[in-house]
Amino acid sequence: MSTPVTVPNTLLLFGALLLIGLIGAALANRSGRLPGITGMIFVGFLAGPSVLGLVSPTMLGEARVFVDIALGLILFQLGLLLDVRAFFSERRTWLTALLECLLTFTAVFAALRGLQVQALHAALAAAVAVSSSPAVLLMVVRELKASGAVTELSMRLVAFNNVAAFLLYTAILPFVHLEQQAGWLVSLSSPLLQLAGSALVGIGLAIVLVRLSRWLLPAEGGDAFVLVVALVLISLGLAKSLPVSPLLVLLTLGLAVRNIDSPEHLRSVQFGRGGELFFLILFVFAGANLHLDHLYHAVLPVLAFVLARAAAKWLACFLVLRGHGLAKLPSATTGLTLVPMAGMAIGLVQSTEALYPEFAAPLSAIVLGAVAVLETIGPISTEWALKRAGEVP
Repeated sequence: MSTPVTVPNTLLLFGALLLIGLIGAALANRSGRLPGITGMIFVGFLAGPSVLGLVSPTMLGEARVFVDIALGLILFQLGLLLDVRAFFSERRTWLTALLECLLTFTAVFAALRGLQVQALHAALAAAVAVSSSPAVLLMVVRELKASGAVTELSMRLVAFNNVAAFLLYTAILPFVHLEQQAGWLVSLSSPLLQLAGSALVGIGLAIVLVRLSRWLLPAEGGDAFVLVVALVLISLGLAKSLPVSPLLVLLTLGLAVRNIDSPEHLRSVQFGRGGELFFLILFVFAGANLHLDHLYHAVLPVLAFVLARAAAKWLACFLVLRGHGLAKLPSATTGLTLVPMAGMAIGLVQSTEALYPEFAAPLSAIVLGAVAVLETIGPISTEWALKRAGEVP
């Protein structure tokens, strides 16, 4: 008697998430006013545990592997966008990046302290606020086929502020360890070892990737997509088995490949339709993970976080860019492309939750509540800004 064939839940879930995402994107595009990403997030929210419950928390846990792959590909691609030598040779670019990060941190910290949020929670939330969502920016740019000065500058600013957010957060962590009576040695060594370990793993894997590309791909160039995906998966696996940050490992991998002597076809790799499958799941997953109770429990801090962050990013970009001769409209729209926030923010908060769940609870309520707002309005803000800048054909 033959055994009946069963379809694993993971396969069913993969197909369901793709279908839900496609429906959401189609509905948003047909509106003529919303980006496809907003539709993906919205239908994910409707299908998630907070509303209809079609996608359960258990299913979201099973989908985590797809989300990790998507984030890995996005962070690697983000690292590829940042040529360090070119970045610091352009005064306008690095001044905008520095002021944007400093003003965002200061504004969010001051706003939260004004609402009597505990100092360490306010500082960690402000560090998280520095980051922007590379996934949203990359997908909106790809969907609209946007190109131009604002698009290129926004990509560089997002790459920079994600690195800055990680460094700021890591710099504050020793004070968290001290407050939790971890001792001076652990307080100082743990964040430093994680930072150094993540950078070393990322650089080491970048060297491996470059050498493999020269050995396996034709001298005149070739399709490096499969090779890159393989190394991204290996990087994720290693990062999860070592005391390092997967987010920083993948970002370092892309940065190192871009800035060491690597072949051109490796530095300009495109993920195309294969990558979009995972990106689509990422946004449906983000929608399904939105919880209105986070907003309910911390309404005022969340609103203060969102408004202070958006105002700081917009003001910093406008002041520096106008002061360096960029036209008024591009200067006024660049900061609006930095409004979305998700992957790095969630990853940083989850790392603190894993160490000190009780301490991290108020921080999670503020940050995840802000993510719920910014993932909803962020894609709309980014699309509107790129269209107003005249960079959408």
